Amino acid sequence: MNRKATTMKDQRIVIFDTTLRDGEQCPGASMNMREKLEVARQLARLRVDVIEAGFPISSEGDFHAVHTIAREIKGPVIAGLARCVPADIDRAAAAIKPAGRRGRIHVFLATSKIHREHKLKKAQDEILRLAVEGVRRARSHVRDVEFSPEDGSRTEPDFLVQVCRAVVGAGATTVNIPDTVGWSVPEQFGALISHLYHAVPEFQSGQAVISVHCHNDLGLAVANSLAAIRAGARQIECTVNGIGERAGNASLEEVVMALQTRRDYYPGLRCGVETREILKSSRLVARMSGLMVQRNKAIVGENAFAHSSGIHQDGVLKKRETYEIMDPVDVGWGGTELPLTKHSGRAAVAARLRQLGFALRDDDLAAVFTRFKQIGDKKKFVYDDDLAALVEGRITEVQETWSLVYLHVTSGNETVPTATVRLRHANRSKTAQLVQDASIGDGPVDAALRAIDRLTGTHGKLMEYSLRAVSQGMDALGEVTAKVDFGDGVLVTGRDASTDVIEASARAYLNAVNRHLGARKCRRCAVPQVSK
Repeated sequence: MNRKATTMKDQRIVIFDTTLRDGEQCPGASMNMREKLEVARQLARLRVDVIEAGFPISSEGDFHAVHTIAREIKGPVIAGLARCVPADIDRAAAAIKPAGRRGRIHVFLATSKIHREHKLKKAQDEILRLAVEGVRRARSHVRDVEFSPEDGSRTEPDFLVQVCRAVVGAGATTVNIPDTVGWSVPEQFGALISHLYHAVPEFQSGQAVISVHCHNDLGLAVANSLAAIRAGARQIECTVNGIGERAGNASLEEVVMALQTRRDYYPGLRCGVETREILKSSRLVARMSGLMVQRNKAIVGENAFAHSSGIHQDGVLKKRETYEIMDPVDVGWGGTELPLTKHSGRAAVAARLRQLGFALRDDDLAAVFTRFKQIGDKKKFVYDDDLAALVEGRITEVQETWSLVYLHVTSGNETVPTATVRLRHANRSKTAQLVQDASIGDGPVDAALRAIDRLTGTHGKLMEYSLRAVSQGMDALGEVTAKVDFGDGVLVTGRDASTDVIEASARAYLNAVNRHLGARKCRRCAVPQVSK
């Protein structure tokens, strides 16, 4: 790569977060409206530059989510994705309209030879025509237009230059080069970006920005993104925790902290992210998406700043920088918290929630406070992570077709596990609200889930099940995430938390049942989601 591809003066790197679009396309990671809005609020606190809120044409739900985020979230640019199809572009424009001048339409069209010949069956001149028409139509709605040549990293470089020149001439202010299938390696990808930077005068003048969107199929998404900015890219598309299609996307926290920690290697390059919000953002996205973070994940994993070796511990005690290249506090670790108790009042709980960044409506606060009192009766201290789990549990609630009223289980090494479950149906008359049944199973959780299936008439297959301690101590809240297939091949995620892990398991499964039943009632035709 030509290291003189661009002079790295004091230049801003735009952080384009696509957690709510590409990140949400992971199987089993779909979020409801309230979950998306809470993630968007946290992304605003994180101070990302752009939030890609969704793909409005794909469904009424996605349109509503993008429209709501555009109306409610202040600060970041709000982007909606669209194919180079008039209906897509017009729908995206309507979705982002509440954002006003902060609205961006992001149009895309495949350009690589394999996509042209096998997917689109179109020649290069036709691709150029459609790309220009798409950008011009988007520009008729908004001033901020981004264009992505899908599978850009596998597109012939000279043709890619033609595409970039054409769409910039048509009014695109950002041209995003996606490594759609994670095919690139850093040296090669950096060379491609350098080639484009020098071949398109508008990139050098700053009239248009080169962006990159890298996938992690070879584990190189962050490395490719960083190579690209040294070659002239000034926007990086990424997701919190690196979630996304297949192996995921470039990890926002890794990109941001690489820029901050290695300022010697990236002189003059900076981004506006509030790094102390990184850990909170990571945990919120993990809970909302149901995709837990591995312990050894860089920056945000539980082991990221843990030192078990005696030599390492001794070095850190003498001087932190001997074995830590970042201060954990800079990304949100550490800090003193004073736990609440069952005697804490509503005002104290509300104040702590505000400190944690949660802005709750009165009805939500009342529901969380009720759960807080229930938890407080079962454990001595209620920690910040406990409170966050309660709030996020409230956010992840869906309209309840079925609600848990009573659960009793018997189990032991010489006892057949049996669960008795009583549920309330939301649509039944008052005299016939409650139904009850019992079932046996391979264990108490299995027995409870079988009883729920018998009562609700659903037949779910538990595909993934995870249990984690939310906070410290023997009486810690246990948070359960269950991913369930109800026979249609779609993974539905349910979550809940309780000091009783059997109860948490039953509630999480019932949460998935309610999501499945709700989706079945209001399912609409949708175009397939795509990954650039």
